[in-house]
Order: sequence, then C-alpha cells, then structure tokens
Amino acid sequence: MSSLLARQRTHTCNDLTKADLGQAVVLMGWVQSNRDHHGRIFVDLRDRHGLTQLVFKPETSTALRDRAEKLGREYCIGVRGIVEDRAANGGSSNPRLKSGEVEISIVELEVFNESAVPPFLIEDGIDTNEEKRLEYRTLDLRRPRLQKNLAVRHRIMQATRRHFDDNGFLELETPLLVKYTPGGARNFLVPSRLNPGKFYALAESPQLYKQMFMMAGLDRYFQIVKCFRDEDLRGDRQPEFTQIDVEMSWATETVVQTMIEGLVARIFKDVHGIELERPFQRMTFDEAMARYGVDKPDLRFGMEHVDLTAALRALDGGGVALFKGALDSGGIVKAMVIPAKHELSRTEVDKLEDEVKKLGGKGLARCRIAEDGKGWTQSPLSKTITPEAQAKVTDMTGAQPGDVIVFQFGKAHVVHTVLGGLRVHLRDKLKLVAHDDAGVSKSWRVLWVTDFPLFEHDEERNAYVAAHHPFTSPQAGHEDKLLSDPAACRARAYDLVLNGNEVGGGSIRIHDATVQAKVFEALGISDEDKQKKFGFLLEALRYGCPPHGGIALGLDRLCMLLCGGTSLREVIAYPKTQKGTDLLTDAPTGVSDKQLQELFIASTAKAE
Repeated sequence: MSSLLARQRTHTCNDLTKADLGQAVVLMGWVQSNRDHHGRIFVDLRDRHGLTQLVFKPETSTALRDRAEKLGREYCIGVRGIVEDRAANGGSSNPRLKSGEVEISIVELEVFNESAVPPFLIEDGIDTNEEKRLEYRTLDLRRPRLQKNLAVRHRIMQATRRHFDDNGFLELETPLLVKYTPGGARNFLVPSRLNPGKFYALAESPQLYKQMFMMAGLDRYFQIVKCFRDEDLRGDRQPEFTQIDVEMSWATETVVQTMIEGLVARIFKDVHGIELERPFQRMTFDEAMARYGVDKPDLRFGMEHVDLTAALRALDGGGVALFKGALDSGGIVKAMVIPAKHELSRTEVDKLEDEVKKLGGKGLARCRIAEDGKGWTQSPLSKTITPEAQAKVTDMTGAQPGDVIVFQFGKAHVVHTVLGGLRVHLRDKLKLVAHDDAGVSKSWRVLWVTDFPLFEHDEERNAYVAAHHPFTSPQAGHEDKLLSDPAACRARAYDLVLNGNEVGGGSIRIHDATVQAKVFEALGISDEDKQKKFGFLLEALRYGCPPHGGIALGLDRLCMLLCGGTSLREVIAYPKTQKGTDLLTDAPTGVSDKQLQELFIASTAKAE
C-alpha cells in the first residue's frame, strides 16, 4: 500500500482556512491546473468539495518541484504538506474560495494515476456541446456544478426519508417488472424467456401496487422509485425517471397536502436554508385557467388574464367582427396587459405575433392605450370597436397610458394555451423573475391546484378519457353525474406547482367498488377489459378497502428547479439523450440472433 493511502487524507479541498496554519495535512484529488511562477510550481487540487492551492518549492526539494512540473490536468494525486498563509508567502488570496487564504507547501507527492489529455476542460461554463459531454459523462460529472447538483439530489432524498420516517411511513418497494396494461404512457416491454411469447412491462408508476398496500393494511407508504415511459423526450422528460411516491390510508385531500407541505418545507430548509410559508396557497383548476390560462401558473409575477367574454357578448362583440364571430361560435375572448414600464416598442410588440403562431394561435390582436388614458393607438381594432366596448375593455383590464393590451379569441383551449404561453414568454423576455448567478430563482411560490375535471373529452375518439387515472375519486355528489354528465364531474385530484412547474400530482382514490364500476362504464371500458387489465385490483377492492389517497412528486424536476437547471440531464447522473440513447455506454445496442431465439422473438428491423 502507498504511504499516503496508509495515512489517509486528513481534509478535503474545501476544509482548510487560516485557522489551520502550520498544520500537517494530507489531501487527495485531481489536478485542475499547473503553473510555474518564479521557479515555484503552483497546482490547484480539486475534489468534489472544492479547490486548494498547492505550492512545490525548489528550496524544499528540487526533485519534488521537477516532478510537480510534469503534472498534467486530471492527474489523480495525493500530497502531504504544511498549511501556510498565501499573503505571507508573497501571494494573494482568492475570496471566491473558502480555502483561498491558504496554500499547502508540499513535502510529499504521489501520483496515483496519470491522465490522458481530457477532451474538454473540467470546469463550469465550457461551451463543449452536450453530446460530447454525455459521451464522456464520467469526466463531465467531475465539473463542480454537476457535483453540486448531485449533492442537492442527495439532500432531497435524505430529507424525504427523514420526514416520512418521522411521520410513521414505511419505505416499501414495488416490482419493476409488471403486467402490461394498455393506456396512458407507452410501456417498455421485456420478453420473458421462461414464458415464451409473453412479456412484462417496466412499471410507469407504482400506482396500483401502492393502492394495494393500503388494502393490505400498510397504512402509510412511501418510496423513492424508478419509473419508465417509452415516449418522445424533451428537456424535462427522460425514459427512466424518479418519483417520490406516497400513499396514505384514512386520508382526505388536506391530510395528504399537509404531509407533503411538511416534506417540501423540509427539503427547502435542508437544501437552501429557506423557510417556506405554510399552508401553501390553493387555487381551483377553473380559477387558474381563467387567471393564467394554464393549470400550473407561475405566481412570481403579475400579468394576469382578463376574461372579456361576458362583457363583449352583452355588447354583441362591441363592433369588432372577429370578437363577434368567436362569441357566436361558442368561443371566448381574453386579454392581458403589458405595462408601459417595460417600454416595448411597436416592432417588439409586432414580433410577439411570431411567438403566438408558434403556440398555435392565428395572430395577435393588440392596442396601446393613448396618453390621455382613453383612446387606443397602434391597432386596427380602434377603427371599428364601439366607444362603449373600448371603455369597458380599458376599465376591466385596468390598462393605463402607454400600456399594451393583447387579445386572444376563439376556442377556449386554444385561447388559454396561446395567452398562457405568451405570458411565460414575456416573463423570460422581460426578465420579470430574478435569479442568482447559478440560475436559481430568488423567489419561490408554491401552489396547490385543486378541483380538476375528472374526465377529458378525446375529440378524435369522441369519447371521455380519465384526466388523471381511472382510480381517481369523483367529488362528493358527483357520483350520479358519472354516466349522465361526465363533463361536469370534478375529481378529488390536486397538483403541486412550484414557480410555474408541476412537481407533483395526486388524488383521493376510489375505495367503493360500485363507484369504480361507474367510472369504468363512463370511460367505455368493457367488463372483459376491466378483468383483463385490472382484475387483480378489483378483486382486492372487494375485501374491506380503506379510504386512501396519495401523490407522486417528480424528484428529477424538483431537483432541477432547486439547482437552477433547465434540463433534467443536469441533475441525473447518467441521463439519456432526446433520442433515448446513452452516449457513454452506446446503449441501446443490437443483440445476436441467438439471444433473440432464446427469448422466442425475432426482429423486423432492417439491418444497418
């Protein structure tokens, strides 16, 4: 065994300060940089905790100094030396580092491993393309930002385990290889060698299993669990992702929400030292859509929507043919004000129309309030709108001189999507939310969105589908509407929204077999399909099922927001690309015909 490994390191590279002057220490890590200054060799040593400056002095040992001169980037080394004051040695301190006032005068060096020249610098702010960094992910993970992100992920997971253990929950595991149940996200399929022609699915969530835990009397369950979905990917999606999964017996919405508020508050305290105000704000789905056009509103800034539908219908469109046409066809009219203080030029306002078209809108009606506070300028609407309608819109929106009013009209879901998306675009364009140097938000708004529709109408199939999942309980008094008026049914469902991002979703579940049968009927699921897909759950439901409910939080997304990231790949150690490939290991790969034969399957893919 080497002498330094036998001694073991005494400190990390972020430990030492002037309080340690004169102390003999052993450090280990990687060479970040190497420079010769007046015959002395200065090396920045890095580990996951930080940086410490080493100095190799010719007066200590010329042989040691000459060895240090040959140290390359990413050499893995160990050193022994004495803590000294940088300023006393004629140097200057580095206020950005905790160890920036000291350096280590080295008396012993051991090179554990030399390094080839790395394909990119191991530091933050590099402009190397992401594919190259994912190909060399082991090196990429040495960068300080990614190591800090993974440390945040660790703290979130530890806070989660402590919170639930303190509150009497059991951490229970559920299978990853499960029964394939069509519907929802596309499953990954796994052939069974021992059961020719049959397949498992990789679990997209533990939903049915955690409900059966409740039926089994295990009244408080949680799990930090891997889930799998074979779907098209974006920056905030991965084929394998991690959930904080929770279920509680004897629960109401308030019981579940209060428990999760405690968890989130603990996470923020442990990660950022922030005390979140509780209870979190609550807002119904209908209110969120009316005020913001989305069911996950960002409450850190204003620019709320104003629904003009009723007012303009009473005025028969107010002289604007486009408004009248939208209203006559059952559509809505909404507006949003861009305050004059943002000083958007006419050209900049015109360019917003391009963004609207990207969001699925046909165009952007707009006007600017004249300096007298009454007239409208820079708008064709001013040519036909009646004075009464103009005054009504100005009053309802609260627009002031110089403000710009933008309008959307037509089918409700399009209007909400476009105006809601435009609000978020303006948030970023106008920098309405402050962030620190790492991109972490300086303000946090947490919100429960409640009272979601139980069903959504699928226009292509002309049928209703479950808005959440088919085991979500309808609200009290809505059971009789399940078959007669499914569109009017509201669910006992709730989403947790953080700064405009959905980070969790859950519901109170159906515990009554009669209600569950009605929901299946409303969804058009036949008796045969019920038994084929969910027979095991329905059977368990027959034997004294307790009322229960739960939630799943997206660990990856929560971690991304707390780290100030823009992609889940920044907080997952070994992520996939948007094509679902792992560039580090070159997965997925082809397999031999022999392997396929053992699984009793054949590939129809064309040979490359």
